[in-house]
Amino acid sequence: MRKFLKWFAIIVLVLVAALFAWGYAPDIPAKELRAKYANAESEFVDLGDGLTVHLRDEGPKDAPALILLHGSNASLHTWQQWVDRLGKDYRIIRYDQPGHGLTGPHPKDDYTAKAFVDVVDQVAKNRGLTKFYLGGNSMGGWVTHEYAKAHPEKLQGIILVDAGGAPDSQPKSLPVGFRIARMPVLNQLARIITPRSMVEKSLRQSVSNAAVVTPTEVDEYWELLRHPGNREATGKRFALYSNRNTQTAVSDATRKVPALILWGDEDKLIPVDAAKWFQSTYTGNVTHIYKGIGHMPMEESADKSAEDVRNWLKARTSTQAD
Repeated sequence: MRKFLKWFAIIVLVLVAALFAWGYAPDIPAKELRAKYANAESEFVDLGDGLTVHLRDEGPKDAPALILLHGSNASLHTWQQWVDRLGKDYRIIRYDQPGHGLTGPHPKDDYTAKAFVDVVDQVAKNRGLTKFYLGGNSMGGWVTHEYAKAHPEKLQGIILVDAGGAPDSQPKSLPVGFRIARMPVLNQLARIITPRSMVEKSLRQSVSNAAVVTPTEVDEYWELLRHPGNREATGKRFALYSNRNTQTAVSDATRKVPALILWGDEDKLIPVDAAKWFQSTYTGNVTHIYKGIGHMPMEESADKSAEDVRNWLKARTSTQAD
């Protein structure tokens, strides 16, 4: 028995050593990440109660304002191509949501829908906005929908880009990184063992236009995930995921919020069928489905998706002027 236990212990140690050699990735100091991923447009805005968000507020300050929310494990960088194409004519505000990017974890570890909605409201107030457009991709789309339920009177319209939040819209298979984040034991190890190859594989499994998964983008996702506290926050968010109530009543005021729905027809993470639920929920919607595109149309089809946003905003502005 002693011999067996001895060999068992040796095997376990070898496996643990191999695991660490394969993917050990310690946290990167926040100061180091700020030096690399913040720029001249970056602001670190104190919203109170210990929460400081990394935010960029670009474009003409007197133009229609659009707040953009990134998806799970992404950052404000995911909207760069829309900013490049729309930023001269529209005021675009984007920020790293709590548990992401240079914002880091929520000081109260609160990753409920209400907490994310409250941050949107705090950012809008900080920017002096009383009416604005709100858009989001994936998890950011879920937050956008939740905000529309809570504060429809503050919205000029919403943009849902392969949005989360539709009931019964579970994917057939999740990218490897998302699967690990849901596994009770492995998600604890993922706080220190996060191989770059896993991040790259998850990104490739999320898109159809693989050209957007560049080495620079993979590094960005991998390094910002390693901001102190972000990996732990990911585990906590996913622990809440299965208990998310997405079927609460939608008021008539919310249904009347103008909605632009954009979706990739090859989205493996949130199937395109989910777009139909949002179409039935928002009565004044305009919908575009992109062929051959996956979960991130704003990156995979930047020109076409930005053009569709511009045309919709122009139509909305014209309608409101009348």
